[in-house]
Amino acid sequence: MIISRELDYAFRILRTLAEKELLVTKQICDLEHIPQPYAYKILKKLEKAKMVKVLRGANGGCKMVKSYDKITIYDVYVAIEQNLYINQCLKPGSNCPNNAGDKKCLMHLELIEMQRQIAEMMKQRNLAEVLHIK
Repeated sequence: MIISRELDYAFRILRTLAEKELLVTKQICDLEHIPQPYAYKILKKLEKAKMVKVLRGANGGCKMVKSYDKITIYDVYVAIEQNLYINQCLKPGSNCPNNAGDKKCLMHLELIEMQRQIAEMMKQRNLAEVLHIK
């Protein structure tokens, strides 16, 4: 599955943060129908990727720190999932008996090309375009 539930939630969190300057996690979860444990985990990944800042304390909350026109769909994908693999056999170290030694799986080669094209498409679209942010 290319778009996991966690990735979907990440896109929804970023969409909500575009509408307000600072939101607490509970507000984000209520607006986007995201369970809080997921939101905390996702926000931690988005903060590590330097897209959001999580401010703790009485005046805390979450806010964007990177411009939406500088964040591609691919950037969000990598922040949440680390790597893009459309099939198990494309992961490094995968042991596929149909693509080992003298055997060259033509499907494997096609999947590599498909994966490359999907990544390129994701890199060409930034969140400002997708979310219609000026």
